[in-house]
Amino acid sequence: MEHKSPVIQPRRRFLVLAGATLLGLSCSGRKAGAGGMTFRMGERASVGKLIYNVTEAQWKTNLGDGPSARVPEHRFLIVRITVTNSGTDQVGMPLLKVFDANGKEHLELDNGEGVEGWMGFLRMLNGVETREGALLFDLAPASYKLQVTDGGDPENEQVAYVDIPLQLDADPVLSEPPAIPSGPDPKQ
Repeated sequence: MEHKSPVIQPRRRFLVLAGATLLGLSCSGRKAGAGGMTFRMGERASVGKLIYNVTEAQWKTNLGDGPSARVPEHRFLIVRITVTNSGTDQVGMPLLKVFDANGKEHLELDNGEGVEGWMGFLRMLNGVETREGALLFDLAPASYKLQVTDGGDPENEQVAYVDIPLQLDADPVLSEPPAIPSGPDPKQ
C-alpha cells in the first residue's frame, strides 16, 4: 500500500496562516490604558492609517428565534462599527478585544452566526476602503473599553480605546400616569 503525504493547497495554507497571524495580532499582551487615547462612541478614533467609528452597542439575550436560537454564556454585545483604511496599502484588521473595569480582556467572538452585517473572521481592508459591520462579544453586562489597533505587528502596534457604556434596552414604560378625567365634584 502506497503512503501519500498530505498536501495543503496554497489557498487553504494562505487562509490558515492569515487567520493565525490576525489572531496573534489581536492577542498582544497590552492592558487597557497602556498607551493610546480613549474616545467616546460616535467619535472618530484614528490609529495609524485606520480610522474607527463605533456607531452603536446593543445587548442581546439570544440571536435568532425558537429552538435554533443561539444563546450566550452571559449576554451578547453587538458593536456596530465603521473602519476606514486611509492609507494606500492593504491592512489586516485583527479580531478586537474589550477590557472591563478590572483590566481583564475579552476577545471578540470568531463566529458571527445570527448577527446581521458581521464583519467576518478574516478582515482585509484595501487602500482607501471603508467597511461597515458588526463585532460580537459574549460578556456580562457592564461598561467596557474597546481596544482598536492599526493592524501592525504586536511589538510596534498602535492602539486606542473606545468607551462602550452600559446601555441596556429597557421595556417601555409610561413616563407619566394617564390623566384622570375631570368632572363635577361628587360632593356637590
